[in-house]
This record gives sequence, structure tokens and C-alpha cells, in this order.
Amino acid sequence: MAASVEVCNLEHAYGANRVVRGLDFTLQSGAIGCLLGGSGCGKTTVLRCLAGFEPVAAGSIALSGRVVSTPGALVPPEQRRIGMVFQDYALFPHLTVAGNVGFGFGRRPGRQAKARISAMLALVGLAGHGDVYPHELSGGQQQRVALARALAPEPDLLLLDEPFSNLDVDLRERLSLEVRDILKRAGTTTILVTHDQHEAFALADEIGIMHEGRIEQWDTPYAIYHEPATRFVADFVGQGVFLRGVVAGPARLTTELGDLDTDAPLLAPDGYAVDVLLRPDDIIHDDASPWEAEVAAKAFRGADFLYTLKLASGTRVLSLVPSHHDHPIGKKIGIRLAIDHVVAFPAAHAD
Repeated sequence: MAASVEVCNLEHAYGANRVVRGLDFTLQSGAIGCLLGGSGCGKTTVLRCLAGFEPVAAGSIALSGRVVSTPGALVPPEQRRIGMVFQDYALFPHLTVAGNVGFGFGRRPGRQAKARISAMLALVGLAGHGDVYPHELSGGQQQRVALARALAPEPDLLLLDEPFSNLDVDLRERLSLEVRDILKRAGTTTILVTHDQHEAFALADEIGIMHEGRIEQWDTPYAIYHEPATRFVADFVGQGVFLRGVVAGPARLTTELGDLDTDAPLLAPDGYAVDVLLRPDDIIHDDASPWEAEVAAKAFRGADFLYTLKLASGTRVLSLVPSHHDHPIGKKIGIRLAIDHVVAFPAAHAD
């Protein structure tokens, strides 16, 4: 499958402030990519560079095989075949839903354009809503109108700028799945920028974790969560803690919760201290286990509890436990490790 987006060694600065540094990624045609990171990491600047709103200081951007940005050369936004959905949707209040979706077709859209508008409204689940105005719609419906408007001209690339940030949490989660389905049915290559990892995991085929203007890891959501490439990614994504371990062979670690065998050889001598990443789903409640931990805190989540457990060393770890196991604070319960992918980093502040 051909690459739809190729970003190579991208650099951008505002004056002396370099906000994007040597950034690279490739996205295949029809895929949904996401730039995920905290405030100030540079993700929105990358989006603006992709759209053609910002020049690049170094590197290049190619869309559908055509180079559109290099230092000193910039294809303007209107010639890039890009659609955008903004954070505030930017719908025209004086136009009907159909008028908003068909805005790019001119004031008197022809038969073919009208058919495209109807098709887009059907695609986003708003068939029959063409004659209403944006203020008569819910926030989720307005978001889908903005999506239909961006998809109507059949762009080569769709850019989504924090598209769910104005919605409540429940609606955001449901719409993330709906939007993914719409984009997959349309076959539109898409790049989303967000600070919300739940959105990223729900929508994207591939995610780039951004930090200080760079991509720390570009990978599938599964790999980002279970096989983080750097300590920053491990800390940033999901909930997790680090358990001190010691190298005890070419592919084995010793921890206070038992030995762990790794998938790859450990490039460290025996006795070398490491920090092992533990996700809440890596620790199983098992009363038959020889290892115990004290319930230090718990958060009820309906189907399960998120327990904070204190080990004998004082280290605190997290565990997801089915909610019918309702243990009081201070009780000791049996636990065991169930890690599919052992992820370890050189120990922080090793003794």
C-alpha cells in the first residue's frame, strides 16, 4: 500500500524556540494516525505544517507522493487536498446543515454536489437533517456535521485538531468509535492530534508519542501500551509503576515478586539494577500465591476495582481486580505477576 503521508526530518521554530526537532513518520493510505502528547510538545505545530499554515525550517513533507513543504518552498493549503476538523467545529451558524456540508461546492451546488452532500450526511448518520441549523443540533451532531463538511470534497488527507475536547467524557468515547467507523468506511487517510490517550487508542491505527518536539515512538496502540520503547512513553501512556529488579542471567530478572524471563537478551551484566514496568493488568489477585501485598487504596470502577497495593519493600503497585473481590484497606491479599511482555529500563537512582 502506498504511503499517503511522509514526514522526513521535520524542523520548525518560532524565532529561537525550536518546537519541532528532527521529526519523522510515515502513514499509509487509508490509515488513521495520531500525534499524542501533552501541552507544548509540538503536535499542533506539526498539524499546521501538514496543512500548509506554517513553513518548515528543515526536512520535508510529502502528501500522496508530492512534496508540499521544504525550506523555502510551500504549497499553499488550498492546493494540498486537505480537509480539517477544528476544535470548535467552525460551523457557519447562518447556513443549514446541508449548506455547511456543501460550503466548498459554491452557493448553488449542482446535482452531483447535492448527491455528494446527501451521501456525506448519510455517512455520518445525519440523513434527514439537511434543513436544520447547527444551533438545533447536539454537540455530537455538530461534530459529525464538521466531519461531513471536511470529507465532502474527497480530500487526500483529513486533519483532526483535538476534535472531541468540547464534549463530555461519555460522548467523547462513543463518538471516537463512531468517527473511526466513518473514516474507515470513507477510506480517508487521517491524522489526529490529541492529548487524550483514550481518544488515540479508540481512533488510531498508529500513534506517535510526542515529547519536546520529537516522536519518542511511532507504533500500534498495542505496542505503545505493552512495549514502550522509552521510559517517557512507559510513564506517559496508561497507568503503571516501576518495580525494582536485578539482572540474573542473559534473559532473566529477579524481583521481589519472583523471577521474570524476558523475550530478548538483556544487554547488562548480572547484578545490574533495572526498573520493570508493571501495568494494572500485569498483577493478578491470587490467594494461592506465596506473595502478598497490603491494600493501601482502592477505586471502584463498576466491573472492577483499581487497587493500590503495598509490597513488603514499601513499593506500591496497581492491580485491576474484579469488583466482587471487595477487600478492605489494610488487608493483605495474594498476588502474582502475569506479564506477557517484560519491559525494563535502567534503574532510576540505582544504589
